Amino acid sequence: MTTPAPAPLRLGTRGSALATTQSGLVARRLEVLLDRPVELVRIKTEGDVKTGSLASLGGTGVFVTALRDALAGDRCDVAVHSLKDLPTTPAPGLTYVTPEREDPRDALCARDGRTLDTLPRNGRVGTGSPRRAAQLQAARPDLEIVDIRGNVETRLARALGPDPDLDAVVLALAGLARLHRTEVVSEVLDPLVVAPAPGQGALAVEARSTDLVPDGGTTGGPGLGAVLAEAFAELDHRPTRLAVTAERAVLARLEAGCAAPIGAYARLEDGVLVLSAVVASLDGTEQLKHTARVEIAPTATLTAADGAAYALGVRVAERLLADGAARLAPLSPAEPAPPEPTLATTGTDDPEGA
Repeated sequence: MTTPAPAPLRLGTRGSALATTQSGLVARRLEVLLDRPVELVRIKTEGDVKTGSLASLGGTGVFVTALRDALAGDRCDVAVHSLKDLPTTPAPGLTYVTPEREDPRDALCARDGRTLDTLPRNGRVGTGSPRRAAQLQAARPDLEIVDIRGNVETRLARALGPDPDLDAVVLALAGLARLHRTEVVSEVLDPLVVAPAPGQGALAVEARSTDLVPDGGTTGGPGLGAVLAEAFAELDHRPTRLAVTAERAVLARLEAGCAAPIGAYARLEDGVLVLSAVVASLDGTEQLKHTARVEIAPTATLTAADGAAYALGVRVAERLLADGAARLAPLSPAEPAPPEPTLATTGTDDPEGA
């Protein structure tokens, strides 16, 4: 008797070219790990439907809530998010993992191969991110920063198209790499000049928590829970997980939303997790920076390593607060929460898959 082919795993994604490309990468990996087909389910989010600045949309969760509702409503089995889009508060009943991330730095895409230093005086640079805008103004106070929205190609056309109205745009290098469009990059911006958004370049692959225990869920029938849990364990990349846990702990401690110009960049180097963070005023005239590190033993348990990374982020955030961060940026700092085994983040920085 022939065993029927398993039903496809339904993977929820936003519908933009960047989102479906990112989700397609995850889908192909899951097909190998699960030995079953994976189909993309396109979900429209609030941020896809509405126009205007991110702050006017409320920022937090506008590109995430519909996907999470689809998971909760059993319209998809797994969802893929850009990690920097996830709100700080963990979603009850959901668990995510972080595959290895792309280069988290920002990229300048300028006409004639110009760099940040060689852009024309009073040049016009487009970005939808207050973080990028503030740090660009700090580096080049003469620049006119233009608020823009839209997908990657729409943004690129503003500077590199046949009828440009901008001298350059700034995009996440990770998105350009995933779309095979790095040829448009005129300069990869040094994180010391423009620190990336916490979690930039990383993805979150999310599922119902009950589907990640043996026979605990309903997705695909009995026994899939153990297989899906193993697949999620394979997807989770320890150096990425520790880096983004530290970066996002900065946001969690500062209670910073999408309107706050905050950058953070962590990397695991020879067993030492190094975290640098910056808080800037909205106009870029003032910046506070701090760097700290913690040793992560190779034998540390997942819980211990996560806790150390989270504590590092809190420590850096508290140093920034002590130096006056709340005076510079729109923050609502609260008492630090205890570390979560799986951290979420605050709001979106500037999703280029919009």
